[in-house]
Amino acid sequence: MNSIDHSKSRPLMILIAGAKGAVASTVAVAASLINDCPEMIVPYLTTANSLSSLGTPGNILTAGWDPQNITLIDAIRHHGVLSPEIWKPHQSRLLQIPIKPAPDESFGLKKQVEVISKDIAHFKSLSPDALPVLVNLLPAASNASLDDTRELQDLYNNVNTKIIPDLAYVLAAIFSGVPVVNFTPNSVELPVICREAQKRGIPICGRDGKTGQTYLKVAMASALKARSLKVDGWYSLNILGNDDGKNLMDPGRAAGKVANKTELLNDILGYAVGEKYGIPTHKVVIDYYPPRGDAKEAWDVIDFNGLFGLPMSIRINFLCRDSILAAPLVIDLARWMAAINLTGRKGPVAELGFYFKKPMGDNPPITFEQQTAALEKLGEECRKITQTIA
Repeated sequence: MNSIDHSKSRPLMILIAGAKGAVASTVAVAASLINDCPEMIVPYLTTANSLSSLGTPGNILTAGWDPQNITLIDAIRHHGVLSPEIWKPHQSRLLQIPIKPAPDESFGLKKQVEVISKDIAHFKSLSPDALPVLVNLLPAASNASLDDTRELQDLYNNVNTKIIPDLAYVLAAIFSGVPVVNFTPNSVELPVICREAQKRGIPICGRDGKTGQTYLKVAMASALKARSLKVDGWYSLNILGNDDGKNLMDPGRAAGKVANKTELLNDILGYAVGEKYGIPTHKVVIDYYPPRGDAKEAWDVIDFNGLFGLPMSIRINFLCRDSILAAPLVIDLARWMAAINLTGRKGPVAELGFYFKKPMGDNPPITFEQQTAALEKLGEECRKITQTIA
């Protein structure tokens, strides 16, 4: 485990499904550096100056699961997100992070839940005073038609864990009293899952972390809506060369992410983009281009109309680093869920919609202004409730 100072606050324990992926390994390095080099991490957290019930964001432990039979250091090298001068001084600490193998694929859902639950109990025993949060960072999966599954036993009987392994981690966390963050585009907020979270008093949030292009899309679309400028079409191209990009070349795996990216624009604007043409004119394309690696490039062409219906257009070229944008949001969300759990909140937390393309829960905030206002209100509620408890 990462070395920590227990004197100021309870540490945060981030349990990661997919712990050797690009985003997860970047989170591990950030957690390992945050005590010794806070200036490299803390200024980039949206929760840096909030969530006083957790203390300063400096005590972070990481652990998790991954199917890859390589060390975390090998994973960091493979992804190439960070240069060696950033992580090498902390190599010994990184190698101490406990990462369990993913449950055997041949196990059914119920057996996988049992295995993961035992692992969670083990992780908790390593730091009994820590505040654990599960973060799902598994790859995008093919859509599974499970929304009509109402009973837990039916879920056990119907889920193919080779297609969507996420549910085993989510259920194990809920059964273990651990809040859940679903950062993936995979739908885990099934009625039976949400009911179990409510019944057991566990908060859950997601889905599909909003890191780069979509974050800017929400801000830009909200700004155009505020000025009553009518969006006529929006073309978005994503070029990336990391494992996520390679995985998304499978149309079945990409379908959920593309849908999440596409649907939110109509939700923000309040109308279907392209309605006058009779077909959608909001296009989202994801293309795997290996030379890019984790340095994603996003292009947006925004066509809109103003006074007298006259056309105008905006071009955005966003050169970003996928995992560098995502990792601090993972830490922020883990902090949010640890704080929310302390208040006794349970079930889906819609107010965290700021962080997601497809936020779960009832009536999540949609526009940029609504999302930031909801976050501010949620933070104030956390502060008041934890002060009352204290």
